Amino acid sequence: MTRPKKVDKLQRIKQRAALYRQQNPNFAKWAAGYGVIRHSDLTQCRMYKMADHLFLQGLAKDQDDVLNYLHAADRMASAGLWLVTHMTYAKNVYLDGRDLDMTDFKTDPEGHTGGALNMVLAYVGYLTINAITGDTRSWLMGQGHCVAAIDATNLLMGNMTKAHADRYNFSEVGLTRFVRDFYSQKVRPDGYPESPVGSHVNAHTAGGLIEGGYLGFAELYYVHMPLPGERLVAFLSDGAFEEQKGGDWAPRWWRAEDCGLVAPIMIANGRRIDQRTTVSMQGGVDWFRDHLELNGFEPFDIDGKDPAAYAWAIWEMEERLSAHGEAVKSRQGQYPVPLPYAIAEVPKGFGLPNAGTNAAHNLPLGGDLIHDASARQAFNSGVRQTWVPPEELGIAVQTLANHNRKHRVLERDHTLAARRVSFPKIPKLDWHDPNEKKLTSPMRAVDNAFCQIIKENPGLRPRVGNPDEIRSNRLDKTLDLLKHRVTDPEDHIAEAIDGKVVTALNEEAIISAALANKGGINLVATYEAFAVKMLGAVRQEAIFARHLAETDHPSGWLSIPIIATSHTWENGKNEISHQDPTFCEALMSEMSDVSRVLFPVDWNTAMAALEAVYQSHGQIWAMVIAKRLIPEMFTAEQAKRLIEDGAVHLHKQNKAELLIVTVGSYQLLEAKKAAERLTAKGLANSVICMVEPGRFRQPRDSRENACLAPEYVKHELFPTSIQARVVVSHTRPESITGVLRSLDTGPTSTRTLGYLNRGGTLDVFGMLFSNKCTWAHIVAEAALSVERKPDDFLSRDEIQAINGQGKPDVLQSSFAGSG
Repeated sequence: MTRPKKVDKLQRIKQRAALYRQQNPNFAKWAAGYGVIRHSDLTQCRMYKMADHLFLQGLAKDQDDVLNYLHAADRMASAGLWLVTHMTYAKNVYLDGRDLDMTDFKTDPEGHTGGALNMVLAYVGYLTINAITGDTRSWLMGQGHCVAAIDATNLLMGNMTKAHADRYNFSEVGLTRFVRDFYSQKVRPDGYPESPVGSHVNAHTAGGLIEGGYLGFAELYYVHMPLPGERLVAFLSDGAFEEQKGGDWAPRWWRAEDCGLVAPIMIANGRRIDQRTTVSMQGGVDWFRDHLELNGFEPFDIDGKDPAAYAWAIWEMEERLSAHGEAVKSRQGQYPVPLPYAIAEVPKGFGLPNAGTNAAHNLPLGGDLIHDASARQAFNSGVRQTWVPPEELGIAVQTLANHNRKHRVLERDHTLAARRVSFPKIPKLDWHDPNEKKLTSPMRAVDNAFCQIIKENPGLRPRVGNPDEIRSNRLDKTLDLLKHRVTDPEDHIAEAIDGKVVTALNEEAIISAALANKGGINLVATYEAFAVKMLGAVRQEAIFARHLAETDHPSGWLSIPIIATSHTWENGKNEISHQDPTFCEALMSEMSDVSRVLFPVDWNTAMAALEAVYQSHGQIWAMVIAKRLIPEMFTAEQAKRLIEDGAVHLHKQNKAELLIVTVGSYQLLEAKKAAERLTAKGLANSVICMVEPGRFRQPRDSRENACLAPEYVKHELFPTSIQARVVVSHTRPESITGVLRSLDTGPTSTRTLGYLNRGGTLDVFGMLFSNKCTWAHIVAEAALSVERKPDDFLSRDEIQAINGQGKPDVLQSSFAGSG
């Protein structure tokens, strides 16, 4: 009977590995493994061939040169497993490898131990291939809760940020402080964590790019991150596979002409917190491999228990992807190319007892090693197998830390972590003269300006995030210039193989394309109601950027505009589901120095806002902009001052008794009508256009205080002599009231109007009326704020209309004059 082909293949691999061990004693020594680490026959064969290739490429002196790095990797990986285990359980660390007794353990251990142990092996594999090839690649980790692996290995390697280097070192004192800081949860007098070691990737994690607290976004990011000539290794998880959809589309987006090399690695440990992953339930690695192939990937398996397997996988994926790119250039292939993808199967918590169980996620040995003798025994027996004599570990560190010898940067300073993008050149933009009384779409202004900036800066890689209806959002020129990125362009449609517009009916995927393109220039436009689905990704970026700034390492990427259009007040052709200001409200709750929320009101203010975005770094600019025709109100100079100061007077009267503060285009237009009626009735007033409410908030810390509007601007716009104020906002009243608390003069003198969660299939007037935001409603509130009656300013029919007793249409025909 003929044996199955798979058995034949495995037998050949086994025989070949045996032959390699016979040929080279040093290879045989490495192949025997170290501690808990074993090297499979397949990994041995792969490494043997890789060493030969590296020799032929001039990247290695000989096979033994590569083997020296592999010996070092085994010891570094073992030490990493040892230290991560101590981080969870121990409060004391001893370099001599002695058993710990009950006094050496934490009373309340914490950690995402199982995933972190898995991640040690992957990260050491990444460090190893960097050392072998002399190229410091960038890295990205989606499972941010596994940060213990990164921080522990970086400490052992001496690859630390200043906060870690000032606090920790490779000594019993330094390591003890390190493990005690892990989940210490102590707070400093200034309210910040005392420990720089976090539960997830943070600003002190050497080389960290994202927190990784929101699983699934690394899968959406990685293909868009490196520029040509750059290399990125992305560590992913099978648990995150089901978190965010869109990672399956990576092969659709990669192009050799404008993308760097990517090496995605899924660490497939088969478990979430308290059950199996969907991948595991569906059929495990075999099912996932088939899934990847159907979606255009080129998957292969590696041994997730072996750092050498990760090193080989990274090198192999780069070789394959480079070859695919060259095939397209020589017209021997076409897009999408098969995107290499490594699946590293490993029991969760490998290196300790109870690996592969639910317990392995957090505390594989239980939560009380002080009183549980059997758990202590399991700990000691586990770490005994991963302990590395300090002298031996020192040699390994010296071997892998060849940065000076190979003239490469430390992994903490990899290309993507050290991104610094110069401000783009701003050409002469198409400013309009409001005296011409034009009606124009503010989104058309964005469209014009963005295209001009892109043409002026060909060295910046553009990405436009589009969840659909880009033409409906008035970005016609942008689409015609940059085109949808597709693999099979349709005739007479704005599509191209090298298109720069990333379009998908998935808000998380398209926002990630822009957020990941930190070496280029970006624009995102979406229906306002659908922007809510982007909040997780956007908030993660904003808080990480702020934390970096707090460590005096501010982000160097160009700020990113996220435009919410087809918005609440002009999307009446759709139902109330399309009328939702939550996106801007949520981002106004974030810190205003990194989360900018603006409401440009016309052509020039929209253009001035976009210009300002690209003259800043490391900020998210959420901008709510109308797409319908709006009267032009501000000159170019006024518009620029509005963006600079956050608010300006549109209409100002001497001896004003009332301030009308507006946030939003349609709110400003209604306020102008209200001001005209009030003036005609003898109530002097001023109208203030507030484009950025966050500039006028009560600061929550010194960093936010530094970005607020100057005091002289506040005094000029909001003199204490004018107590009567009406705020009419694009947002819900409660949201803007909280942000503008510092301008509130009291419940009777300051009155606020905004979105009341009313809507439906209505036009702009219908939305304004339904939410009590018409000019007449503003007049009525103004009257109350100055302790007068609304009927002093409104006719009987108008009073009946705003009270819900008359015809709303009367407000459209009698907004001006004395009524």
